[in-house]
Amino acid sequence: MGLFSWIILGGLAGWLASLVTKNNGNMGLIKNIVVGIIGAILGGYVFNFFGSVGVTGFNLWSIFVSFVGAVILLVIINLFTR
Repeated sequence: MGLFSWIILGGLAGWLASLVTKNNGNMGLIKNIVVGIIGAILGGYVFNFFGSVGVTGFNLWSIFVSFVGAVILLVIINLFTR
């Protein structure tokens, strides 16, 4: 995936994860993108660990993997900041 695709995927996954974890009011566009991209990496590792496929490109599966990773990341961050 290209840089632009990672930014779009990261922004979408980070925004969805921030809605689920109720962090959307605290996060702006840049934080959503960063959390989404890191979440994609984290989600890829988690899914590979359990024998599944991680991020494969710009598709629904990759958005799901990134979303799961971003939710995990935000839950961990919330444990330390609240």
